[in-house]
Amino acid sequence: MNKIRYLNMCIVEFGKMFGMSAYLAYKYLKEYKGLYFLDKCYEAEHQLSLDDAIDDLKNYCKRHGGTLE
Repeated sequence: MNKIRYLNMCIVEFGKMFGMSAYLAYKYLKEYKGLYFLDKCYEAEHQLSLDDAIDDLKNYCKRHGGTLE
């Protein structure tokens, strides 16, 4: 249950950072493997600050074709 809440929080906060709705943030993260990253690296990422986790997420998506800066 905590993992689901964490994933949801990251999606919402990622959207806020880039001025998009949670739905659009979800679609972006799904397309550029961000959700896979969060799931795979949950044990490490949830121990970081939210800003660091979102930054890691942004960088991971960028490596997989994402265009957000």
